Amino acid sequence: MSAVEAATYKNYIGGQWVPARSGQVMESLNPATGAVLGLVPRSGPEDVDAAVQAAARAYPGWRKVPAPRRAEILFRVAELLVRRKEDLARLMTQEMGKVLAETRGDVQEAIDMGYFIAGEGRRLHGYTAPSEMPHKAAYCVRSPLGVVGVITPWNFPMAIPSWKILPALVCGNTVVFKPASYTPLLGLKFVEIFEEAGLPAGVLNIVTGPGGAAGNALVEHPLVRVISFTGSTETGLGLAEKCGRLGKRISLEMGGKNAAIVLPDADLQLAEDALIWSAFGTTGQRCTACSRIIVHQDARKDLTERLVERARRLRLGDGLLPATEVGPVVSDAQLARVHEYVQIGQGEGARLLVGGKRVTDGDLARGNFYAPTIFDEVRPGMRIEQEEIFGPVTDLIAAGSLEEAVKIVNGTPYGLSASIFTRDVNAAMEAIADIETGIVYVNHGTIGAEVHLPFGGTKQTGNGHREGGTQVLDVFSEWKAVYIDYSGRLQRAQIDRD
Repeated sequence: MSAVEAATYKNYIGGQWVPARSGQVMESLNPATGAVLGLVPRSGPEDVDAAVQAAARAYPGWRKVPAPRRAEILFRVAELLVRRKEDLARLMTQEMGKVLAETRGDVQEAIDMGYFIAGEGRRLHGYTAPSEMPHKAAYCVRSPLGVVGVITPWNFPMAIPSWKILPALVCGNTVVFKPASYTPLLGLKFVEIFEEAGLPAGVLNIVTGPGGAAGNALVEHPLVRVISFTGSTETGLGLAEKCGRLGKRISLEMGGKNAAIVLPDADLQLAEDALIWSAFGTTGQRCTACSRIIVHQDARKDLTERLVERARRLRLGDGLLPATEVGPVVSDAQLARVHEYVQIGQGEGARLLVGGKRVTDGDLARGNFYAPTIFDEVRPGMRIEQEEIFGPVTDLIAAGSLEEAVKIVNGTPYGLSASIFTRDVNAAMEAIADIETGIVYVNHGTIGAEVHLPFGGTKQTGNGHREGGTQVLDVFSEWKAVYIDYSGRLQRAQIDRD
């Protein structure tokens, strides 16, 4: 499909589908084929301002809609997602590349989040407490904040927006959503479903465009009270600095350098299956991808042979094809970044066991395909052991004990996800206690979160907030303490005491 034939899409602002004020558009491309999927608005600060103003106008009315009624609309969103799951999954595979089984899972996560958050609309629990004074009631409730800016990445173009938009809305906020530049069509389709579900005009708005122009305008807009961002640590910390100066709340979900520990008593067949999935699922383009495999010396030879042989057999291709196991890297720029890290690893003295090159055989020449890559003899402190690559590359690191392995796990600036493979419950419990990450798996890889538990990390992976679980509601609400004195006289806490 040429750019001339591609469909043209619009922003959704104040209940209307409108082009960018400049009239400019940008392409959404299929990373497996290079085909143009559609043209979307190349929005600038003036479009962001219009969206924020629309959200601000809608906020007073939306915050007064009872939370159970807000939740009913979100339940309908989940129901519509169920009906559109296959179409959305196929579009997602075309727009960002991961295989169809994974994109179905991405949409399913949004469905799960819809049902979960809809249930919270009938709870949004505060709590009551006894007052220290007689004839006085004390309790607290959640209150919404106002306009929320949501900025999301391309690797989970429906799941991650659902983690942010749904809880923001159920709490009574209004939202301006800027999806990633690589996956704008999924963002627009997601918002269409909210419109169809009956969400009032202005409550959810979307502007597509580059992060530099549209993203910064959203962060800096004076009417935006909260920013929820998922992306690189470098970008996230820069946004945190801006929000700090502006007095805005910001929730950050950033990078990871996730590790799995494999002990000698592990089920190596299970470890093989889980680690191949963790390292090369989504072509390694997950914040939870397993990019470090810390293996005990006694299991090293067997596990290494298993992983290398399995990685060699992985089938690359268009994610819509049933035989494909690994799709393309999202862009030429990202592919170049992955290859640069492979060269860095070789320069540092790591031994390349498999992969390490772009794949251009046959139809693969049209897309951004990179061979699944495994390094051995990686030492703690190497750049490929410390820095997030965000591609199909993983490292093998030797350890002589559980204690040494845990030290290696904790030895990076990140702390998102980790796992351990062992049949020893004592070793598992020791690892759970000592690993410094927000998520720990036992006898599983480093990926596979469920929406009803908190998702997020420590250190430079985040800034203390969580997505998923009831904990996400804290990002999008304020606590209000309420005191009702029915004594009929002045009572001064901490002063009037018998």
